[in-house]
Amino acid sequence: MRAGLPLSLVLWLLSLRSVPLDDMRDLGLLQVLPPLFWVAAALLTFGFCLALSDRRTHGAWLTGYVLGLIALLHATPTLLYPTLRYSWAWKHLAVIDAMLRHGGEVPNSGKLSVYNEWPGFFQLNALFLRATGLDSAVGYAAWTPAFANALLLAPLLLLYRSVTRDRRLVWGAVWIFYSCSWIGQDYFAPQTFAFLLFMTVMVLLFRQLPTSALPRPDPRRRAGWPPGLLAGAVVLVAAIVVSHPLTPLMLISALVALSLPRRSRRLALPLLAATVALTVVWDATVARSYISVHLTRFVEALAQPDENVASGLTSTGDAAPGQILLSSVDRGLSAAVVVLAVAAFVVRPWTRRTGLPLLAVAPLPVLAANAYGGEMLFRAYLFALPASAFLVAALLLPSGTRQHAVRTLAVYPVFLALLGGLFFGYYGKEAANRFTLGEVAAARYVTDHAPPGSRIVSLTSDVPGLDRYYEQHQRIQLAYQDPKDTERLVQHPLAGVTAFLYGATEQKPAYIVLSRAQDMNDYLTGALPADTSQRLRSAMATAPGFTLVFADENATVYRYVTPPPDGGTP
Repeated sequence: MRAGLPLSLVLWLLSLRSVPLDDMRDLGLLQVLPPLFWVAAALLTFGFCLALSDRRTHGAWLTGYVLGLIALLHATPTLLYPTLRYSWAWKHLAVIDAMLRHGGEVPNSGKLSVYNEWPGFFQLNALFLRATGLDSAVGYAAWTPAFANALLLAPLLLLYRSVTRDRRLVWGAVWIFYSCSWIGQDYFAPQTFAFLLFMTVMVLLFRQLPTSALPRPDPRRRAGWPPGLLAGAVVLVAAIVVSHPLTPLMLISALVALSLPRRSRRLALPLLAATVALTVVWDATVARSYISVHLTRFVEALAQPDENVASGLTSTGDAAPGQILLSSVDRGLSAAVVVLAVAAFVVRPWTRRTGLPLLAVAPLPVLAANAYGGEMLFRAYLFALPASAFLVAALLLPSGTRQHAVRTLAVYPVFLALLGGLFFGYYGKEAANRFTLGEVAAARYVTDHAPPGSRIVSLTSDVPGLDRYYEQHQRIQLAYQDPKDTERLVQHPLAGVTAFLYGATEQKPAYIVLSRAQDMNDYLTGALPADTSQRLRSAMATAPGFTLVFADENATVYRYVTPPPDGGTP
């Protein structure tokens, strides 16, 4: 049991010595990680099951196994890639840099103006950079997934220990949570920060709630909030409200659900009132400009709950074959969590008295109310997972049984299956999420040389750092334009891109960025034909007005200035 943890970690690190990252395609890291990596994952899971089955196992070993799982899952891309992964993480770095330049709100921010309305996460990072003297957050942003998941361990343990004293059940639920959290909302983003605060608020509440699930409930839990603790919870709520638009709604929905039992109202209602008040005040003042512009769309979404729920179930008809398989596995894992949690609710009656079933279904009203750009289904799964993981553990590891070792080892195949499903969802898109140093250099070249007012054109958003001066430039992503424009791009690449470039001058040129990650995104999602980039390169190489200004094996940049009517040199 004790040898399993260090041995699995050594095997994991050895497996990362030579991984052919350039061979990633349909299934991302899944198809390039060596067999030794999967042996390490299986051994780590088996060692955890052994540790969980032995009552004499010290808590430090269980902590070590869970932290080992977090490292194996979330530190692997960071150790393998030469720079920060995922385009949205780079976008958030650009927002922080812009707020530092402007001392707060960023003018002319276009589609990124939403971050001016909920700046808490960005301003906190800006404050940290000023205090430490660091030039950028890119260094520590790469470690956010591992660090954020490690921080989440404490709230999870406290939440589960507030409803049971069965250590095996507590740690089993923690393992299931990390094994099923495939959504990937743990990168450098406001959602990651707000979710951690959300879980902390839930812990503060659950530690006060009376629960008859414990054999000897603490009578002090019925006395109400200690003033200092309530004030601390309200401060956390305020941090959520100023940092992210969705999480306060999830928190309100959770508090409404937890207010339904009479024994919980005295504790849940004061926090609910504070959350509603802070959210309304913020949305009516600081975020008013964004809310007013989108209010009609919000109201229309309320009348379309079925479409909101189905918005995350996008068609995979044009996607790569591996991505279709990936989508099926993701949906299967999510469905398995739901089915097992419902089964626990039915066959483990004691779980109904914990309040966790209410927390598991709390995201449903928010899911029905808005599509959130097609992501609401995934966010609802994320917020329901902590409670659902405990219910699944209660089903698989029933409390009070005698043959702990046999029962615990019997769930080993289930733990492996859940973890396998997570690998598909979490690693399956890494061919597009990973960036090379050449792609970073190409984006840096553009942002260093493009004069204010220039247009920056790319096929997709998968270019690291291209938003660096987003308030000064106009970004155009060809794959997400009107269908007529994308059809013209596919049929006549040069005409398709030139339609967005007219009027470019020496003072305000246009830059066209083509790169490996964009090509992979087009291939994986089917947003554009996989050969679009190559055809566009060939067309621009000899077309008037286009000048090759940066070339790397993974990225190409063309500068465009509209040729004069007489065909002379511009």
